Amino acid sequence: MPEITTPMGLLALVAVLAYLLGSVPFGLVIAKLFGLGDIRKIGSGNIGATNVLRTGNKLAAFLTLLLDSGKGAIAVIVALFMIGPDAAQVAGLTAFLGHCFSVFLGFRGGKGVATYLGTLLALSFVTGFAACMTWLAIALLFRFSSLAALVTAVMVPAWAWSLDRPDLVALTALLGVILWVRHSSNIQRLLSGEEQRIKLKRG
Repeated sequence: MPEITTPMGLLALVAVLAYLLGSVPFGLVIAKLFGLGDIRKIGSGNIGATNVLRTGNKLAAFLTLLLDSGKGAIAVIVALFMIGPDAAQVAGLTAFLGHCFSVFLGFRGGKGVATYLGTLLALSFVTGFAACMTWLAIALLFRFSSLAALVTAVMVPAWAWSLDRPDLVALTALLGVILWVRHSSNIQRLLSGEEQRIKLKRG
């Protein structure tokens, strides 16, 4: 963790604002705008881009991915430039928590992968890029989005340390634990062989 230099009251305000931003369920909003219905009643019931893609609307899925990752990145960037590194980490954590436990959805939410990656890219582009490449490699190799996220969450603290960002190790480890908890049902399906694979269309 970076040195805490920001007054606790200001950090608390950052936490609340970032949490509210993270709580915006863009997948749900985009699905309704595109006339796709309630995304929570489709596929896995998740509000993230992967489930939006199951509707067959690639543009809606892309916009969901962009906005879900963007809200984590924006929270971090604004806090970093307006206050400092300690506030940026608080913003990243609470934006991620907002997505996973949205106040607008009765403290339910998504799995948090897009917001997680967006947050990492904003905190450290090199670490975030390594995380994205790890996710992509595992996803292409095994064709499981959930497995890619789980492996990435384990690898990121090591990436942060090796890429000279030891200040991010504690935060990325905490985010990784939360991400694993959010994927508990996916882990059960992976173990039972019931998890859905990523479908890659050719031609």
